[in-house]
Amino acid sequence: MAQGTTKETLFKRKLAEYKRLIDDDIAAYTKNIQSATLKLYGAEARVATDAYLAILGRGGKRIRGSLVMLGYEMVGGKDTKMIVQAARAVEMIHAYILIMDDIQDRSLVRRGGPTAHIDLADYHRQHELSGDAAHFGVSLALNAMNIGDHAAQMILANLDAPEAARLKAISILNRTMVLTVHGQTNDIMNEVVAGVDMTAVDRVQEWKTAHYSFLNPLHMGMVLAGAGSTHTNAITDYAMHAGKAFQITDDILGVFGSEFESGKSPMDDIKEGKRTILTVYALEHAAQADKNFLIQTLGNRDLTQAEFARAKDILIEAGALDYAKRMAKQHVDAAQGSLAATPSNWSKDCVVFLHDLVEHLIDRKR
Repeated sequence: MAQGTTKETLFKRKLAEYKRLIDDDIAAYTKNIQSATLKLYGAEARVATDAYLAILGRGGKRIRGSLVMLGYEMVGGKDTKMIVQAARAVEMIHAYILIMDDIQDRSLVRRGGPTAHIDLADYHRQHELSGDAAHFGVSLALNAMNIGDHAAQMILANLDAPEAARLKAISILNRTMVLTVHGQTNDIMNEVVAGVDMTAVDRVQEWKTAHYSFLNPLHMGMVLAGAGSTHTNAITDYAMHAGKAFQITDDILGVFGSEFESGKSPMDDIKEGKRTILTVYALEHAAQADKNFLIQTLGNRDLTQAEFARAKDILIEAGALDYAKRMAKQHVDAAQGSLAATPSNWSKDCVVFLHDLVEHLIDRKR
């Protein structure tokens, strides 16, 4: 027991240290960008910039940025200053994706605060501007996310790293983003087409989460340290299984967790009609009356608390929650098992971190 506690403490300390380095770097970057934006573009330009920086600053665990640093260190990288900047860029890309996701999902809350488009719509109302507040909010949120995306690309292009490594990292990122957008498109289409099955759900888990949240940051960190395909190929199975465990846990938290745990309202996924491992399993296994209720509930923007509570009961009674937990655990076991075949010259501490991280995924609070 004491050994397990010590192991968990070491993992959490390392994750906290990555987060501290990234958060400190983002805080300094935020001050510089705010000052430069005001000086170069004026006070109105700060409105969109500040909305983006608010999302970026709320953070979370900084898992993606941490994996950039972890991948870099695991294969021998030593330039902490450079790789923290790369981690910042990846977290900036994530903030840009969150803004887009919140617009598409019509979400109101993100990590304890208003989503960017809601924040900007509120700005419109508070300043009694002319026109439609909601449209203003979405329009400036789109500008805000584009600012973050292109600023991140500039950071990567100017890293103090060999040119070949920089180009490869940028290429990996952009290839991943194309795949991620296709995953997001599939996720949206799954809400509106009939006959969504587990194959469709698995495709979204892989394209939208596994590549984006795990494989991309690990590969970027590794190639910035000069690693070749032998190393990047060796981490692929881990990333795919870790990503799927992460997404399944995210789906569970998205319905059964609190707003604090998931970073958004627990009613959002049901209101949006998302087809996840939970909802698809329940639609396949629930009694007909419960299935009919769930079909009517999914996508209902006027969902009541009572209807939401009943939908959750159906997910439990149909065995969907237990099934999702089992699948998450299977992916965790597969990810950990894949680490047994990693190259011998990888940092042992980093491999242990990956082993502990994926275990942490099925009992996390973001």
